[in-house]
Amino acid sequence: MKELVKVFKAVADPNRIRILKMLQKKKMCVCELAAVLGITQPSVSRHLSMMRDAGLVRDERDGQWINYELCEEKINQYAPIIMRYIKDWINEYPRIKEDAAKIKYLNREKLCKKA
Repeated sequence: MKELVKVFKAVADPNRIRILKMLQKKKMCVCELAAVLGITQPSVSRHLSMMRDAGLVRDERDGQWINYELCEEKINQYAPIIMRYIKDWINEYPRIKEDAAKIKYLNREKLCKKA
């Protein structure tokens, strides 16, 4: 039951849902996610840590960046099931559409230099 609670807690926040929806579109770094969400990089990192622990996202180093993406591995039995549904849910929600439009124009080199 501990793993199920961890997954539910990880998706029980609007910003974490927005992160998951953005990561459906492409791999992103913390500074890109922070720019779209309008929150601090430490806040984004805390959200990502919780989602990584729940088996929803994973990270990988790419040169100077750490990219986050949806986790394809089966870390627990619950994460793949909830992710299957989240991929189809709220795609037409205005905030989700706005986020998807914003990520097309992000320039990580400029964003990350400011950080």
